[in-house]
Amino acid sequence: MNDLGLQLRMAVVGTVLFGLYLATALFVSAAFGISLVPVLILSIVLLPAGQYKLGKWLAIRSSGAEEMPEDARFQHVHRMTESLCDDMDMDKPRLMVAKMGVPNAFATGRKGAGVVVVSSELLSLLEDDELEGVIAHELAHLKNRDTITMVLGQSIGTVVSYAVFIVVQLLGDDNPGGFIVAYVASMLANFLVMLFVMAISRYREYVADDDARQYIGSGDPLARALEKISAGAEGRESAVDDSGVNALCIFNADRSLLQQILSTHPPTEKRIERLRN
Repeated sequence: MNDLGLQLRMAVVGTVLFGLYLATALFVSAAFGISLVPVLILSIVLLPAGQYKLGKWLAIRSSGAEEMPEDARFQHVHRMTESLCDDMDMDKPRLMVAKMGVPNAFATGRKGAGVVVVSSELLSLLEDDELEGVIAHELAHLKNRDTITMVLGQSIGTVVSYAVFIVVQLLGDDNPGGFIVAYVASMLANFLVMLFVMAISRYREYVADDDARQYIGSGDPLARALEKISAGAEGRESAVDDSGVNALCIFNADRSLLQQILSTHPPTEKRIERLRN
């Protein structure tokens, strides 16, 4: 990714998140009189690791994904993925297929242990070069460790919300309504942190688009794919009601009010414009 503006914005948002995390860890350490080391281990290693494992399993399960066989129906997808992985210097991920109700695709896991899921609706909609653009986009997410980045961000939100809850409870002087106030404050803190996490998610979509463009040699196939995916989703309900899975998809079909506020994807029109420029 060569866009300096995006890199700078990602760096600023990442720094803010890390600052929030470090401040919270220091507070917990001081408040309970325990060493900073176990706090760091719990909040950076154990919590994200658990969320990563559970999130990967839930994404596959909630989408109803099944292994993609290497038969005549899907052989071209496997060969296409192998070629892209050779160019991107990464191991081929597991390929899975799911009936998602709308044309879509997502990647979960990490480089070397990733999974790419494509919907049967997507496979029947796109031309081969357009599908290659989508696969390259998902492989870029794995190569750039985007799932791990998002899990770390969500873990920071969890840690901060717990810390705020504890602080408000300690300052409440056994007020009967203290629990409710602490709970609301913790949810607000988590919401504010997630605004930063969603900002990173939007930037990562641009990065994956740009990486895909570089590896397939042109941005037009992926731009055409996004146009078809967006049009193909109109008037159709996604069979996946897990907001976490929708956030991973190349096109977020979740149009709920909350999703509009906490958007994980930049506007499709802007993505298409950048790919063609």
